[in-house]
Amino acid sequence: METNRKRLIKALNGQPDGTPVYAVYDWFVKNRPAVDWQMLFDLGLGQINHANLIRHEHPNFEIIENTSSQDGKTRRDVRLVTNKGELREWYLGEWRQEHFIKTPEDYRIMKHALEGVMVFADDKPFLESEADIGERGITIGQIQGLGSGRTPLMVLQIDWVGLEQFSMDLAYETPELFELIEVMNKIKLEEIRQAARTPATQVKLWENLSIDTLGHVHYRRHQAPLYRQILDILCDAGKKLQVHYDGRLKVISKDIAALPIDGIDSFTEPPEGDMSTIEARRAWPEKFLWQNINLNWYLMSEKDLADNVARIVKQAGPGRHCLMISEDVPQNWRESIPSVLKIIREIS
Repeated sequence: METNRKRLIKALNGQPDGTPVYAVYDWFVKNRPAVDWQMLFDLGLGQINHANLIRHEHPNFEIIENTSSQDGKTRRDVRLVTNKGELREWYLGEWRQEHFIKTPEDYRIMKHALEGVMVFADDKPFLESEADIGERGITIGQIQGLGSGRTPLMVLQIDWVGLEQFSMDLAYETPELFELIEVMNKIKLEEIRQAARTPATQVKLWENLSIDTLGHVHYRRHQAPLYRQILDILCDAGKKLQVHYDGRLKVISKDIAALPIDGIDSFTEPPEGDMSTIEARRAWPEKFLWQNINLNWYLMSEKDLADNVARIVKQAGPGRHCLMISEDVPQNWRESIPSVLKIIREIS
């Protein structure tokens, strides 16, 4: 039997394989130590690694972090310090409690912080990841460092401003917001140019996009033009773009189809998303579907779980498809993940 690595490469190349690989993000392998990952790998679970492809030098700011304990959890306070002021955010456990940007002046401070940023290609993390993962899976490149590897609008919405404040600033067309976006877009394109110099053939943007929170108007006005510039760079270098779109996408499905994005990462059926697998395949017949299995499915009877898995495998087609654990690990992992692996084997 072929390894998960070979099967994933075949699927990415559009070669029919009969059944998809079922794989987990490396983040969960590193951060869910209670799970017996080796047992699951021995049963056939694959793994998707992610490796940063760039590094930054930023002469206009420094990051200072302090950790403490609060309510039995780790509190992490982060200060972004410049000679024109500083910005603060903090986390409790894995979750951000406060964002850097709260006022127009904060946008100006962040803009100053990013001026003079230099970006360099760095293939060391990718090569180390490929050597480590072996035949268990593949490594996808990412662009981390300034925000969580997303395009500027999504960095601002999710990482630096927060949904409510960002939505108001976008609606009121706050000048400082758009001045910062202009600087960030230039940096993003340079990050893509540098990433394209590495051996990675797949590059992922961690967009976490659900159109409900951005709106189709802003997607078409801001996101689509930037994607086209990114795709021009990657396509010229023979690289492919994957986008982490785990939310509601139906209203922009035609816009997505018009872009030569190679794959939709963490695609999820309703109720988390708003498109079925058959709708997604009809909308994007050539795009790779990295399909997250809905968490509630893992709680179904084995027959209902088998029916759902068989359905999406059939609807997605014989290639350009992968099943994933990409949003969270099911609490009943010891029973449910082996069940999915068994179901996939029986489909073949």
